Amino acid sequence: MAVVLLLYVVAEVAAVWAVSSALGVLATLGLLLAGAFVGSWLARREGARAARAFMTTTRSGRAPVAEVTDGMLIGFGGLLIMVPGFVSDVVGLLLLLPPTRAVVRGLWLRRAERRMAVHSRGRTIVVDSEIVQEPGNHPVIEGR
Repeated sequence: MAVVLLLYVVAEVAAVWAVSSALGVLATLGLLLAGAFVGSWLARREGARAARAFMTTTRSGRAPVAEVTDGMLIGFGGLLIMVPGFVSDVVGLLLLLPPTRAVVRGLWLRRAERRMAVHSRGRTIVVDSEIVQEPGNHPVIEGR
């Protein structure tokens, strides 16, 4: 994890250095501020849209899995927009745009399903508040 953080910092510094070398310091600061303003506006708009979709889905009685995941990705994208730097702005903007967010959401949900399948093997599963024993999986009774 420390290596990833170090690589991120190096990438941010290199990006800011390259942009400021090409455009100048004031233009670089202007781009960073413009990215923050556009990103915060987009995060607010997409967050409201995700909240409406969440309410519509829950009122219809369906599980709002995609809507909750969208809300999480929008929040993370908005947070990345507020972090100074071009790399975080680009990743944050990609998470705020619906087409790229849909791709990331699909990858995230598939990964979560795989992890749940791996962790649920040989264990007791709770479905709608009912305990369901898997075949061959018997609870251990302590003291025996």
